[in-house]
Amino acid sequence: MGKQSRLLAFVLAILIGAVYLIVSHPPKLGLDLRGGAQLTLQAKINPEQGINEITPRIMETAKFVVEQRINGLGVSEATILLSGNDQLIVQLPGVNDPAQAERVIGTTAQLDFRKQKKSTESELRARLQIQQAATIQREVLKNSTDQKAIAENEVAYKKSIEDLKGIFERTGLTGNMLKDAVASPTGNGPDSWQVALTFDDKGGDLFAKTTSEIGGTGRALGIFLDDKLISSPSVGPEFQGKGITGGRAVITGNFTLDSATELALQLRAGALPVPVEIVENRTVGATLGADSILSSIYAGVAGLLLVLIFMVLYYRILGMVADIALITYAIITFSLFGLLGVVLTLPGIAGFILSIGMAVDANVLIFERTKEELKAGRTLYKSVEAGFYRAWSSILDSNVTTLIACAALFWLGSGFVKGFAVTLGVGVLTSMFTAITLSRSLMLAMISNPIFRKPEYYGMKAFGKISSTAIDVDSKTEDESKDSKNDNKKDNTSGAVL
Repeated sequence: MGKQSRLLAFVLAILIGAVYLIVSHPPKLGLDLRGGAQLTLQAKINPEQGINEITPRIMETAKFVVEQRINGLGVSEATILLSGNDQLIVQLPGVNDPAQAERVIGTTAQLDFRKQKKSTESELRARLQIQQAATIQREVLKNSTDQKAIAENEVAYKKSIEDLKGIFERTGLTGNMLKDAVASPTGNGPDSWQVALTFDDKGGDLFAKTTSEIGGTGRALGIFLDDKLISSPSVGPEFQGKGITGGRAVITGNFTLDSATELALQLRAGALPVPVEIVENRTVGATLGADSILSSIYAGVAGLLLVLIFMVLYYRILGMVADIALITYAIITFSLFGLLGVVLTLPGIAGFILSIGMAVDANVLIFERTKEELKAGRTLYKSVEAGFYRAWSSILDSNVTTLIACAALFWLGSGFVKGFAVTLGVGVLTSMFTAITLSRSLMLAMISNPIFRKPEYYGMKAFGKISSTAIDVDSKTEDESKDSKNDNKKDNTSGAVL
């Protein structure tokens, strides 16, 4: 029993560790359980950039850019899925501000540095005032029901943007030459922020060249984001002829910490390869997630209890062994979800509940083999050993085929389907571990005690009395088992030798 005791101690240590993991690292919850936002992005062709077709490579690039932006947002357990040929589905669990996520993810963030044309100094001031007035009016009309006024203001706002674009000319310096962009305070107050830029070598040379041309002339350096002027700083006369060297620049404006961080994030992540349009912004409330979790818990507990009761009623003491192994299995599996970073969704919980029912299949095979051995007249110890060895090939085959299906679902599926495959696969592997270690060790430990050797405990009452030869189950050798079997054949009270 030394080996069995060590195995039981090993499984107990794993069980204690699993309970600790569940308390300290609970599994992460997906969008459908935790609540959050789901955005559907539609890619658009852009003939001006020579993009007349949305290719798989373009969508993969767009997916990468969106992933980078989400990472900068600090959203955990986010999921980005390709849908069809030209759509991305972005799931953001726990996001309370879908509008911010929409701004950060959906904008193309094309950064462009332009220099002001000559003899347009007074025109720039007038155009900026017109745009500022249109912007203020736009905010005022945001909640208005006057559709005519809103439409007129929108026309004026877009015209002010186009008029400002006409005052500047391109320099070739774009966001593609950026190495880094970070939000930093200006030093003019807690709510005054700017975005500090660092260019690569080529960008640094272009920036120096551009600032040398407009330095001391009174003309501005136009910083455009998605063709919209966001800042127009002037370059001092000290930089005339030599420019601002070092490859560094600062975007100033009426930035708060949030807006400066948001812009820096967009610039760091780079530009989307094609324009995208957010065609759906769906919010999943936390109440729906809580209801889903509660329903899933009820279903899981009910399924577990029904399996436990059935095993005890049908397999008696063997069923009790299976129940202990099943509870251990459930705790270890649930802890693995947190350890492996599995994001639990409703389909994932369904996979876990399904694996609970499947977890007893190995025990069923073992028990049936054990009962066959008992009917054949072998001792209880030898029947248990033979039951495990004879059932092993069937257990392995059934679980391997399930794992193959899980691998196919994970490889070819996406989103919630992958979550189902992961939880089911982890459950299958854990059930194999508990069946071949815990179940076997528990059974051998129990049959070493004479109290648990009654034939009715194993559903064998109809096969006769226990032979007096099956007392010392641990010390009995194979030859002794055969002699006992032969002795019982001569006995008038033939039956199962336990």
